[in-house]
Amino acid sequence: MSNLLYTIAVILIIFWAIGFFAYSAGSIIHILLVIAVIAIILRLIQGRSL
Repeated sequence: MSNLLYTIAVILIIFWAIGFFAYSAGSIIHILLVIAVIAIILRLIQGRSL
């Protein structure tokens, strides 16, 4: 489960970067970034290394 969480976080960060540099999609891109950061923080809190 935690591997899946980390994978989703990385994919969301990649999508955010693509959206940020390719076109302006409003606040949806930033919401994806926030979700990815929260997923990474949860993984760190659970005590697993990246």
